[in-house]
Amino acid sequence: MTVDYHGVDVHIGGVEILRNVTVHAPAGSFLGVIGPNGSGKSTMLRCLYRAIDPTSGSVAVAERDVTSISMRVNAQQVAALTQRTALDFEFSAAEVVATGRLPHRSLTTRTAQRDRDICAAAMRDAGVSHLSDRNFTSLSGGEAQRVLIARAFAQQPQVLVLDEPTNHLDVRHQYAVLRAATDRGVTVVAALHDLNIAAQFCDRLAVLVDGRVVQTGTPRELFTPSAIRRWFGIGCHVFDHPRLGVPQIIFDEKETG
Repeated sequence: MTVDYHGVDVHIGGVEILRNVTVHAPAGSFLGVIGPNGSGKSTMLRCLYRAIDPTSGSVAVAERDVTSISMRVNAQQVAALTQRTALDFEFSAAEVVATGRLPHRSLTTRTAQRDRDICAAAMRDAGVSHLSDRNFTSLSGGEAQRVLIARAFAQQPQVLVLDEPTNHLDVRHQYAVLRAATDRGVTVVAALHDLNIAAQFCDRLAVLVDGRVVQTGTPRELFTPSAIRRWFGIGCHVFDHPRLGVPQIIFDEKETG
């Protein structure tokens, strides 16, 4: 499904967080949202999964304004991994993943075998099958993050929203999880801090600075030393990866000025 932001403004408590955000993500693409801390990346994503509604403008999935459909239908189409998820109940990891099936079932319906199979596959894809019976509150930060990613996979969305999905993950799991996300063939919209990961996985990027999209394009088009210095205030060198052919960035504070 396509994702479109049309002139989105967000004001919270009288403070302008986003201004005139307009971005298009084709169906099946991976759109990375990058920018310095406090630029509005999480707020932009929250508009897509209906945690907040724009003050003006609209967000559309498959050319349909998300505010015009029910929260249940939105949850059937869009799954989100957020930065802050509070689960203090005594749920096992498998039970947490199973909540990803709730948008597809009535509250009175018992978990069907198909749902169990979907959850088991999601846990395999996220590399957490071995945590199935563990209490969620006993997991490490990285383990919990992968369980929540499995929950999003179990939701079987057409749009997957990832807000800093590599937080708490070691290098191997960072790449494994993002590869599993891209292999699902759905549209992915992700806020990312690691520019090298963005260069490897993203088809297109939207650069957000002070609540405004200042540039969009492919990683190759956008990742230049001058642009990165302008956006993030740090110098760098940009090279082509010898095998993947994507830009790779080595930061150099001596080049900052």
